Amino acid sequence: MVHLLCCSKCYQRSGIKPRQVHFGFSLLRAEGDRILELKPPATGVSILLHPASAKQKEGQVLVKLVFDVEDVAAFCEAACGNGLTFGKIHQADGYTFANAKDPAGNSVQVSSRAFALL
Repeated sequence: MVHLLCCSKCYQRSGIKPRQVHFGFSLLRAEGDRILELKPPATGVSILLHPASAKQKEGQVLVKLVFDVEDVAAFCEAACGNGLTFGKIHQADGYTFANAKDPAGNSVQVSSRAFALL
C-alpha cells in the first residue's frame, strides 16, 4: 500500500477533530500520535498529514510517497543492493521508518506504521 505524506502547518491550527469526515475520507488519529490519517471510504490511497518542521514557510506543503513494508531494515538493505540508499532508520511510536531521495530528488519513505498496533 502507498500513502501520501503531506507536511503542513495549517492542519495544526485547523481544529480538526478525529473521526470527522471530509470529501468521503474518515479522519483518524491515534491517542498521542502527531500524524492525522485520512482514510478513503473504500480501497484507495490514504493521506497522512504530519506537522511541518519549523523551517517550512507558511502555506508550503511537502508531499512524500510512503511505502508500507513490514521490515524496514530488511527492505533498506535490499534496496541498497539495487542502488537506492536510505538514511538512518528511525524508531517512532511502535513502528520504524527510513527516508531516501529517488533519482529525480523526490522524497520517499518506507514505513512499518501500517503494520503497527497504534
